[in-house]
Amino acid sequence: MPSYLLDGPTHWTQRRSPVSFTRYSMNSLAGKRPRPTSSATVLANAGAVAVIASEGGEPAGIIVLNECTAIYAGGKFGQISELYVRPEMRSKGIAPCLLEVALQEGRARGWKRLEVGAPAQPKCKRTLDFYLRDGFEEVGPRLRRTI
Repeated sequence: MPSYLLDGPTHWTQRRSPVSFTRYSMNSLAGKRPRPTSSATVLANAGAVAVIASEGGEPAGIIVLNECTAIYAGGKFGQISELYVRPEMRSKGIAPCLLEVALQEGRARGWKRLEVGAPAQPKCKRTLDFYLRDGFEEVGPRLRRTI
């Protein structure tokens, strides 16, 4: 069973989590080019929370949550901005455990719902199917505009 480290701005110094989070940079694990902003800077947002799953002391997966507010949602809600499990650790129950920890965090924060934008279809059908199996429902596409 994976262990979890709950990261957030108020916990960084006590739990030494910037080291853990930087070590488990989404960019390096996903093999993407480095971003100019560090992980610690991104998570300095008071509404951001990162939950890291580890297996045998090594980072195995991460979920990053953000607190949002909207009238349509009836107040505060959470958004999953990143969920990633190392390829060799997939299909071992890590992602469902990360989602459960995210739901617990959301309940503790009084969120009304948890939303996620699924990647482009049909290329990432497995990802969409994962969320649907876990109780999420499709509500439409997510759009973006670079500024």
